[in-house]
Amino acid sequence: MKKIIYLLAVVTLVFSCKNENKTTEEKVEEIKQEIAYASFGMEINDSDALSSERMMVHYKGLKAGDTVNAKMKGKIIDVCSKKGCWMKLDMGDNNEVMVKFKDYGFFMPLNAEGEVVVNGKAFVTETSVDELRHYAEDAGKSEEEIAAITEPKFEYQFLADGVLLEQ
Repeated sequence: MKKIIYLLAVVTLVFSCKNENKTTEEKVEEIKQEIAYASFGMEINDSDALSSERMMVHYKGLKAGDTVNAKMKGKIIDVCSKKGCWMKLDMGDNNEVMVKFKDYGFFMPLNAEGEVVVNGKAFVTETSVDELRHYAEDAGKSEEEIAAITEPKFEYQFLADGVLLEQ
């Protein structure tokens, strides 16, 4: 009887080993789509760049004279039409940021448009009437539009040392 029980246990063990369920795991690799950029100024990358909305949180906490090192993304809404020495970025909710380039060391293409990543210093300032008129002239505004500028403007600004322009 012991032999029959022993034989039955061995047969059960053999058949249970052959009856194993095979599960195959498919490895799904996350494909990160690489975005092609044209680079201007210092060499930078797009990792850790703040979105427009997150950057505005930082801007709201700044006072005139404060600066913060930052890397942010934004959409170009205007570029200096004379030589590309500044650009304005749309930050959402009717906010825009004036971006100038460190030591005028580089310029943007006059027809630049689309998304950019900028690296540098963010700050807030009050821009004088003369400077606002100069920017309006650079942007190709009409004489009436330039003459309509009569008050200084509190602005969000950014001094960029590197820019990536999405192609």
